[in-house]
Amino acid sequence: MSHASAVADKSPGTLRGAVLPSWSAWATAAGSLALAAVIGLVGGLDSRIQWGLIAGVLFVVSTYVVTAKVEGRRQAKDRIATTLIWVAFLLAVVPLVSLLWTTVRRGVKVLDVYFLTHSMGVVADSEPGGGIYHAILGSLEQVGLATAIGAPIGILTAIYLVEYGRGGLAKAVTFFVDVMTGIPSIVAGLFILSLMLMLDMQPFGFAGSLALAILMMPVVVRSTEEMLKLVPNELREASLALGVPKWRTILKVVVPTSVGGIITGVMLAIARIAGETAPVLLLVFGNPFINANPFEGAQASLPLYIYQQYAQSAGSTAAYDRAWAASLTLIAFVMILNLVARGIARWKAPR
Repeated sequence: MSHASAVADKSPGTLRGAVLPSWSAWATAAGSLALAAVIGLVGGLDSRIQWGLIAGVLFVVSTYVVTAKVEGRRQAKDRIATTLIWVAFLLAVVPLVSLLWTTVRRGVKVLDVYFLTHSMGVVADSEPGGGIYHAILGSLEQVGLATAIGAPIGILTAIYLVEYGRGGLAKAVTFFVDVMTGIPSIVAGLFILSLMLMLDMQPFGFAGSLALAILMMPVVVRSTEEMLKLVPNELREASLALGVPKWRTILKVVVPTSVGGIITGVMLAIARIAGETAPVLLLVFGNPFINANPFEGAQASLPLYIYQQYAQSAGSTAAYDRAWAASLTLIAFVMILNLVARGIARWKAPR
């Protein structure tokens, strides 16, 4: 019986067909890269991006052909789906890695303690020296004030929509939150600018915070709303069955259960507004000197500093290097926020 089974497994009609070795994918990838390089050289293609796209197409086609010949068309379709997912992943990751590498390579030229602890002051944009301390201070104050305004309003709005919202008012709030999610940042800046012109006010840091808060609120509302919906209704019902008022149930049961996701959403919203330039350019106006008072006078910020330095970089290598160093600082700031958000979400996750 065992001998007959062994013979049957080796026969062409058995369910156990031939299987490609584990190294076949790597061999196919290497062959696709080599063939793409040959095609690029023969065709006179100078861009390595074109070579990569050709290699990706060759890899997908050759994977399907080889798998269909050895394992069958059904398994070939499965492998082609997996291959397309990996190719899409690489197409998404390669530009991000390239951007990060370029920013790090160019930003470390002038990024040091002096650069982080000094302002531009009396240093001209075309001259070497100076720093971004005034821009870091302005960004922290503007984003902090925007968070103090936008986060509570967004969280309370989400609680209303999930726990209390019924009828036309809830639908109207949901509609306007969806609309606000897609508005350009320049529109929020123009709205606050129109109020400043009506009140005859000069540029100041808090005006930028108001525009950033407008951009932040719909992100907080959406993320908090989804987190609150994940809380099981059984927890609410158990609390209400004990005679606990609804507001206390929300405060003591619903919010603590979803606090990790809520904090993560707020952190991501902060990261989203930290790089906005248009409203800051309109409302804050920029200042090469240190201004620690966001309620009076023009103030700097990191995105605006990057824009101004790059605008002056045509005839100045120093301004060009400062722009890249400030970009690297802003990326590090956003990355730290994301890491903090992930840490808090894991720490506060329900056991």
